[in-house]
Amino acid sequence: MKKPNKESILIAGYISGFLDGYVLSQKTDSMNTLKSYRDAIVLYLSFLENEKKIHSDSLNADCFRHTVIEEWLVWLRESRGCSPESCNNRLASLRTFLKYLGSRDVAYLHLYLEAAQIPRRKCQKKKVEGLTREAVKALLDAPSPLSRTGRRDMAFLILLYSTAARLDELLSMKNSQLHLSDEKPYAVIIGKGNKIRTLYLLPKTVAHLKRYLAEFHGETPDPEAYVFYSRNTGCHGKLTQPAISKMLRKYAKIAHEVCSDVPLGLHAHQLRHSKASHWLEDGMNIIQISFLLGHEQLQTTMVYLDITVEEKAKALATLEDENDRKVSAKWKNPDGSLVDFCGIKRKR
Repeated sequence: MKKPNKESILIAGYISGFLDGYVLSQKTDSMNTLKSYRDAIVLYLSFLENEKKIHSDSLNADCFRHTVIEEWLVWLRESRGCSPESCNNRLASLRTFLKYLGSRDVAYLHLYLEAAQIPRRKCQKKKVEGLTREAVKALLDAPSPLSRTGRRDMAFLILLYSTAARLDELLSMKNSQLHLSDEKPYAVIIGKGNKIRTLYLLPKTVAHLKRYLAEFHGETPDPEAYVFYSRNTGCHGKLTQPAISKMLRKYAKIAHEVCSDVPLGLHAHQLRHSKASHWLEDGMNIIQISFLLGHEQLQTTMVYLDITVEEKAKALATLEDENDRKVSAKWKNPDGSLVDFCGIKRKR
């Protein structure tokens, strides 16, 4: 293998800096999101190496021109069978890296500007089906109050539905984020991008949480302990999403016998969607719902809830009224691949 040139080493350093520093400190602390960025970069470098025959001695700015990126998107779709949604997610991750690259060296800024003009793949809209109120009631009645696990699961499901929080937001919640003794009890939710929002809790939710905390955390809960924790790791190890998925399928099967509207393949996001829909049915303004859901853009909420044209106009009118008021020797890698040259550890 030829010795890498100066530009190859420079770009490899920027890739490492992006994944190992910038993403974690500036973009997200979610390991799932970090994995998404890493996967996109690995796929792009693999495409360059295997399809374009680019190696550590030939990696340069031209490898990130829009024409190459467009070929990569076709390769993702036709050779890897990626859906349009997956292609768009990969493209967004690559764009974020190119934006970072341009901010670190203006000589590369044009690459980001080119990539920003690449159109997203057309996707077929997928509507998330929520649950009816009767289905929600059947689901919340499914856990047994006679068992310790049942009481825990009941408290979790009630909190999940009543707050319409994202699953990871609840799994990452610590005791210090619950304020149940205040005049108006509330929970502090840390959402995407570490954005914080406050959600007030209804009396039924508060009652279940107090009983749960007393039973699972004792009289003086550790503020840094996870509210819902794994029995295997203790209170400083949170429950996993696969564990919650298994739990939801268990109770969905029980609830389905009572109400056929409960889907057997129930997933957590359906409860979030259901609560948002019920808020809308109860007359809550879309702007309020958008805040409670932690959406950065109002349009996201409108699409999320499949809002009609008339409802969109009404919400926008209300919004208008309110507005008025250092690089390591990366050529010394074990297999000589472009991915290893750029310092990316493969996830197996």
